[in-house]
Amino acid sequence: MLSVMNLRGWLIVELGPRDGNVVLDPETIVAWFWSLATMPIEEAASIVNPAFHQAAAAPTDPPVHLRPLPDEVIQLLFEVGAPPRLAAHLRAVHDVARQLIEGFVTTWPQLSFDADAVSYGAATHDIGKALYPNELTSPGDQHESAGYSLLLQKGVPERRARFARTHAEWDEEGATTEDQLVALADKIWKGRREEDLEQLLVQRIVTATGYEPWKAFIHLDELLNRIAAQAEGRLQFQARFAVSTR
Repeated sequence: MLSVMNLRGWLIVELGPRDGNVVLDPETIVAWFWSLATMPIEEAASIVNPAFHQAAAAPTDPPVHLRPLPDEVIQLLFEVGAPPRLAAHLRAVHDVARQLIEGFVTTWPQLSFDADAVSYGAATHDIGKALYPNELTSPGDQHESAGYSLLLQKGVPERRARFARTHAEWDEEGATTEDQLVALADKIWKGRREEDLEQLLVQRIVTATGYEPWKAFIHLDELLNRIAAQAEGRLQFQARFAVSTR
C-alpha cells in the first residue's frame, strides 16, 4: 500500500519540487496520475510497487533465468493485490511449465494438449492465495475454489480458470493432460518428484506414441532432472520476496 509520504516522495522525484510550495499543483498531480494509468502495466507496477515488479517481471540474477509472467497475468495479479511472494511463486511455476511444454512438444509431438491453457494455468494456479495469504506459508486449500471463482469473476474462460481448482486434483477421474502438466510444474519447480503423477503422464505418452513405458519414462525422467537441477535457485528467488503487500 502507498503511504502519503511515499506518494509525495514519488511525485517529487517524478515531477520535481514546486518552487517552495509544499503541495504539488493539482493539475500536475492529475496529469501524473493520468500518465501512470495509461502506461503499460509492467511499467506502472515498477513505479507503484517495485517489489511486485521485481517478482513478476524484472530480469532475474544468474544462475536462475525466469521468464516474466504474461502481461495479462501481471495486470490481474496487480488488480487483486497479490503480494510479491505470490507473484514470485507463480513466475517460477510458469517458467517450469513452459519448459515442460517445450520438452513435451519436442519429444512427444504426437501427444496433443492445450499449451496455452497449461501456460496460463501455471501462471495463475495459486491466485486465490491473494485472498488467503496465510496459505502462502501454511497448508490450506481455501485458495483453490476462491481462486477459481476470482478468475471467473474477472472474465477468464473456464478452460483457463479451472487450474486454480484442479492443480490439486490431478489424480481424480476426469483430470486432463493439461491439469496434470500444471500439477507437475507446481511440484518439480522445487525439485519434488511425484511418482504417481509422473506415471499418469507416462501412460498418456505411451497411448499417444506407442512407446514402451520404460522408454517414455526414461525421457520424462531426463527432462524432469534437468528442470529440478535449478530448483534451489528458484526457491531462493521466491524467498527474497515478502508475503505481505505492506
